[in-house]
Formats: sequence, C-alpha cells, structure tokens
Amino acid sequence: MKISDRSIPEYERLAAPSRPGKPRKTGLTVMIDMGPTDFGWTGPSGLRDLLEYGCEFIDYAKIFAINGLMYPPELIKKITALYRDYDVKPFCGGILFETAFQQNAVDELITHLKRIDATSLEISENYLELLPDERRREIDRFQKAGFDVVYEFGRKEPTEPITLDYMGSVVEEMMELGCDHVIVEQSELDMLADQAPADYQALPKQRWYPHIVIEPDPFRFPDQHVQLIQEFGTDVSLCNVAPEQVLRLEGFRRGIGRQVHYSYLQDALKQKSGG
Repeated sequence: MKISDRSIPEYERLAAPSRPGKPRKTGLTVMIDMGPTDFGWTGPSGLRDLLEYGCEFIDYAKIFAINGLMYPPELIKKITALYRDYDVKPFCGGILFETAFQQNAVDELITHLKRIDATSLEISENYLELLPDERRREIDRFQKAGFDVVYEFGRKEPTEPITLDYMGSVVEEMMELGCDHVIVEQSELDMLADQAPADYQALPKQRWYPHIVIEPDPFRFPDQHVQLIQEFGTDVSLCNVAPEQVLRLEGFRRGIGRQVHYSYLQDALKQKSGG
C-alpha cells in the first residue's frame, strides 16, 4: 500500500495531537536501517509492517555503514523500493563512500549504487579528511551521476570542540552545493556540549540551524532524545533513530509519553482552565 492510499478518519472534536506533515524541512526523523538487528527487524516483511504504522513519521532512512554493499543487490533493491513506495527517502550511509574513496573505487561505487536502485547517498568525513576541492569534486561527481547528496560533518573522535562559525561555514557551503541537509556527528556535539555549553545552547539561534540534523545515540534512547526535544524544541531534526524508536520518538515530539509528562494533555487542561 502506498502512502497515497492511506487515510486517517477526521472528527469534529476528537483528534490526536499533531505536528506538520511531510514534506518537512525541519523536525525530520532520519531512521537508521541496520538490517535485521536487535534495534528492529528491517528485512522486507518487517520493514513493510513498520512503514504501515510509521511512514508518516519517517522522512529519510539511512542504510547503515556498508550494508548496501554487503547484502545481495536484489535484497537492497527491495528495501529501497519499499521506502520509496511509502514516501520515505532512503540513502546509503557515508562510511560506504569513505570506503570507496579510500579504495580509489568511487566510479565503481556509482555503478553499484545504480545496480541497487539507490538515488541518494551520504558523503561524510568521519575518518577521511577531504581537501575543499576534493569535497566539492566528489559532491559534484555524484550529483552529475543523478544522485542526491546528504553531507555529514564531523569526526567520530574529535580532539577539540568545533566552533559555531566553522560549523556554519560548512553548512552554508553544503547548501550552496545543493545537498539535501547536513548531519552533525554525535561526537562533535557531545564535545561541544561538554566543553563549550554556551555555544551548544546557541545552536538553534544560528541562521543555518534549520539545515542541520543532529545525531543522538540510539543506545541512549529515550533519555538523550527527550533531552534534545526539550533543549531544541519539537522541530529538532534527528538522525540515526532506530526502527524500534521511531514511533515513540514521534509521540515525544507530540507530547505523548511519561518521559515528556504527557505535555499535550497538561497544556490542553491548562488552556481549558485559563491557566
């Protein structure tokens, strides 16, 4: 069933708490598809079941690491087709690009992405360090080959906190180059929050902030995800959300759940009482 075939009943007074629907520019949920794991079974059957419930709440799906290369092409084609059928945009994770670049096999990667019917990929520098001209060249190469590009910024093991000015310059350059959005590596934000908390708190005030997607740690769900919603608001864009976490995260965004104190109901009761 495609998303266009789905309908939710509307009533005059009875309604679930809502937020803007797709396509969204902020408040994105980017699910991490690790394959069949303890984070959620995303083989074709399990994924279809998840999308029946949650496709309206998932904007993108990242095919983890080099899974797009490790598993049979016909299987990956089924997975990417399922996502597109349910209006979720899949893309291959940046470690696949970094692997191809390190092996001097970027052209072969382009051939393989077409073999698995991928239309988007992430270019990252978690372990690589590209020169500015190399970065622009690689983005341009994939765009000219017909792929949408997501850029991931930051190191897995940073040695010093990033500055807002530098982060902003990277984000704005990526937007000028036509990237879908910029994912900010979790380790970079952890260090920024720890060593430069004022800069961390100032993130939502930056003019480029709507273009970034923050990476929480799926192992720190739900505490870290709730904290990010409380710090940055319900329209914070989050990446690497595990399949089993997608529906609960959407509830937190809407004020549903003990972790957010069922705030939608408390707010409604306050308004009704004039509080």
